[in-house]
Amino acid sequence: MNIENVFKNNQAWINEKLAKDPDYFTNLAKGQSPEILYIGCSDSRVTAEDIIGAQPGEVFVHRNIANLVNNVDLNVMSVLNYAVRHLKVNHVVVCGHYYCGGVKAAMQPVDLGILNPWLRNIRDVFRLHQDSLMAIADEDARYNRLIELNVIEQCTNLIKTAAVQEAYKLRGLKVHGWVFDIHTGKLVDLNIDFEGILKKIMEIYELK
Repeated sequence: MNIENVFKNNQAWINEKLAKDPDYFTNLAKGQSPEILYIGCSDSRVTAEDIIGAQPGEVFVHRNIANLVNNVDLNVMSVLNYAVRHLKVNHVVVCGHYYCGGVKAAMQPVDLGILNPWLRNIRDVFRLHQDSLMAIADEDARYNRLIELNVIEQCTNLIKTAAVQEAYKLRGLKVHGWVFDIHTGKLVDLNIDFEGILKKIMEIYELK
């Protein structure tokens, strides 16, 4: 994209919206009531609204490198708490994507400077599943399986939080793990066992 065209593109977008609905921006300004919190990767090829067909106001979005849910990251924790406790979303999605550059970087035994502590979270996922991952002979298949396991681990991190546990009890909120297949455009539902994971970890992480 040529940055010189940004404001021209913005005006063209405004004109398109108003041509279809003269009250579009009036209605947009009234507020938001999204059903979904979407936590995805910052990769420029993976835009949340496009791949799930969402319109403005329908999805609350947080993106970071490799779609991590780190309990000491104030950014993702603030987004989570605002979405769950104030916007009252009923679904929280972690969506990774195959051939993720962040996950690939984490698999390399190199010093990446300031990225090291961030990527260590993914390396910990590799460590937890090292035996099963190393049993996969094909390197690309191993790489993409780590991407899936990373999504599941971030979903587990969500389920550990007080906000998610409370919302589950109060209104049945659910956590979902998806992967976007960048070669086909399809979303893959990993069908994580939300209730099963919740029951298993609440012996340690349940907040009374």
